[in-house]
Amino acid sequence: MTSQSESTEPSSALHDEQAPVKRVRVAAWAADPLTLNGLTQALMGRLDVFVAAGELPADVDVLVVAADRVTSEVMVSMRRAAAQCSAPMVLVTNELDRTRLLGAVECRVVAVLHRSAATEERLISTIDVVAGGGGLLPPNLLGDLLRQVQNLQEEVLTPRGLNTSGLTSREVDVIRLLAEGCDTEEIATRMCYSERTVKNVIYAMTSRFNLRNRPQLVAYAMRTGII
Repeated sequence: MTSQSESTEPSSALHDEQAPVKRVRVAAWAADPLTLNGLTQALMGRLDVFVAAGELPADVDVLVVAADRVTSEVMVSMRRAAAQCSAPMVLVTNELDRTRLLGAVECRVVAVLHRSAATEERLISTIDVVAGGGGLLPPNLLGDLLRQVQNLQEEVLTPRGLNTSGLTSREVDVIRLLAEGCDTEEIATRMCYSERTVKNVIYAMTSRFNLRNRPQLVAYAMRTGII
């Protein structure tokens, strides 16, 4: 017989056992082999690292790019990487000219570290922030970025009747009415347009953003903050 002090139940350690935490998967790219080797060595002990020598894997969580200066050649490499992979980018550099800042953001750069401050701990911490959906920019770069966005709005978008999403106010109004559940006839009535005009506006937006239908258009607008 089994005594009261014995137990046939599995130990609590087995009950409390948790699945291993998934490590962040990082792709590393650098402008020169020595920098790439140092970057890879700094990351490999803590993260799953893929050296970006060719095509990037689809399941990368963060792309880390290191370059002494962000030259036009580095920008080309960053754009190529952004076209291959939708992951956010951490840029480690000594120099990022403000004229290239907006281009870097277009490549999905969401965090910038100065190379002199990019210790292993700080780099890992920044990658964790970015993998979680956050971003980190030095105050001076953030100020430059906000000024450039404002200039873009005032000098390029507003004169053309566009907002920062690249949509006209009429297009945004159509999306809002779609989100309210209005059909083509109701939208046409409320906006004083013909149904053909409304259909053309919707078709133009779904084609521009490579979307299949109206529900996808509404979902895209909500996800990107258009409405």
